Amino acid sequence: MSTVIEQPVEARLVAAAPRMPSIPATLHYDRSDPFAVRMTFPAPATLEGVEVCWTFSRELLITGMREPEGHGDVRVRPYGYDRTVLEFHAPEGTAVIHIRSGELRRFLQATGELVPVGLEHLQLDLDHDLAELMRGTC
Repeated sequence: MSTVIEQPVEARLVAAAPRMPSIPATLHYDRSDPFAVRMTFPAPATLEGVEVCWTFSRELLITGMREPEGHGDVRVRPYGYDRTVLEFHAPEGTAVIHIRSGELRRFLQATGELVPVGLEHLQLDLDHDLAELMRGTC
């Protein structure tokens, strides 16, 4: 069984530069980092002209599809029945995108089949992670 889920989505830029009506983006989920979702944007869609990847919690995405959620760099909120708004805040500016909620639901369903919500902690190897942190400190 695969431990990674990647799903392309179509993002519609509401406020960003350079001006592009829609861009391809990729949602990424990895069982080895069970609390996180990554969203990657291709270089032509960014101010810097390089691929940009945002990492945020799966819980933020789940909750934000039902009600406004987030107070930091990433914020999510529903927009009607069929769209979800994601806001990405950086020192260079803010990008606001719309994504079809159905695409997000499919992605979240796949992540839930890989790692059920509420059972993420079972994927963590805390002893190994602690050993990695402690390596070389003695």
